[in-house]
Amino acid sequence: MARRPPTRDPDDAEVPANEVRLLGRLSAAPATVELPSGDVLMTFRISVPRASPSGRGPTPGQRVDSVPCTAWAPRLRRSIATWRAGDLVEVVGAVRCRFYQAGGATRSRVEVEASAARIMRRSSVA
Repeated sequence: MARRPPTRDPDDAEVPANEVRLLGRLSAAPATVELPSGDVLMTFRISVPRASPSGRGPTPGQRVDSVPCTAWAPRLRRSIATWRAGDLVEVVGAVRCRFYQAGGATRSRVEVEASAARIMRRSSVA
């Protein structure tokens, strides 16, 4: 996955974008979810080291962020289904806010919707 420069308009000003690149460890095995609509998606979490606000040294307190991710495309779901906990993975996608019904109430969830993903290194733990 090649890194792309920021999107720019003809006047060379930044254009709003929703692009995310995560590099981290898979927290647990991915899970297949079938929604009431019949749509199928793969859900998984990636633990990403948290940088300090200054960008130097470790962050006091919380050391990682656990980022919920989804994959909708069948080919991508099949690839992610082979991942296992501890694998070092790269995910490229966009931040999404998904609304759903649970317990009679409308709820929301922020997650990264993957458009591409790959294993960088397999976990040594089987």
